[in-house]
Amino acid sequence: MSSHSKVVILGSGPAGCTAAIYAARAMLQPTLIAGIQPGGQLTITTDVENYPGFAEAIQGPWLMQQMEEQARRLGTNFVQDTVASVDLAKRPFTLIGDSGERTTADALIIATGAQAKWLGLPSEAKFQGFGVSACATCDGFFFRGKNVAVVGGGNSAAEEALFLTNFADKVTLIHRRDTLRCDKTNQARAEANPKIEILYDTEVAEVLGSEDPKSVTALALRNTVTGTSHSLAVDGLFVAIGHSPATALFKGQLDMDESGYIKTAPDSTHASVAGVFAAGDVKDRVFRQAVTAAGMGCMAALEAERFLAGAH
Repeated sequence: MSSHSKVVILGSGPAGCTAAIYAARAMLQPTLIAGIQPGGQLTITTDVENYPGFAEAIQGPWLMQQMEEQARRLGTNFVQDTVASVDLAKRPFTLIGDSGERTTADALIIATGAQAKWLGLPSEAKFQGFGVSACATCDGFFFRGKNVAVVGGGNSAAEEALFLTNFADKVTLIHRRDTLRCDKTNQARAEANPKIEILYDTEVAEVLGSEDPKSVTALALRNTVTGTSHSLAVDGLFVAIGHSPATALFKGQLDMDESGYIKTAPDSTHASVAGVFAAGDVKDRVFRQAVTAAGMGCMAALEAERFLAGAH
């Protein structure tokens, strides 16, 4: 089976769905290939309070359902598949899905996102969305006046810990080594903040919590040098050990930074191959918000439309 679209969008999170909405309104009849996690990371997010336009907290899965329905209504063709290989060497670009379906495209918008790296504990997965988070900007507000912990030792961890002091009474920064890996400025700020305590040579062995209501109550910690264990009472755990952009498909075909994020032209979503655009967390290692991803999806669709209008 094979099909052709003027614009193919990879990914169905806020960036992909917004790109689809704008491309459909431009009469480009886009095809959106949903990928391995239809709806993106918002589908595993419960309360969303920071997406503009909603006075009350909304549910992440509901928001993505609304975006998908809007894109469908405007004429987007949604395909439930995951792309296994891409050829960007010549236009039209060729994409082969896990299903075996072959799709060609005159323009490609990559909105495959990035996944937070997790500790890999079963108890961590159990409490994701119920006190365990990988985004302080998204969820810090819910921990006003509470005690929280941040795991990690790089700039992201230090910045998350500092941000959380705006809400939490106490923030414990947990790092498995004897020194932080963040830059000296962030380290000095974290060490000087009276709300932050840093635990070195320590790792999280287990997340402890209650079932009704489902919530985090403590962490089981292990000293990486002595092997001794103790518990720490907390209301929330923020995991800040990095993100992995979903860009393996494009290695060797598109310019990326050292972490695998797709490089784009300044003030643009245009990638290093003409006719390829990248939007959302797949190119954004700084903000990683639903609203910024949606904005980039809009940009990508408008740039794809202009590209196609000028293509011969």
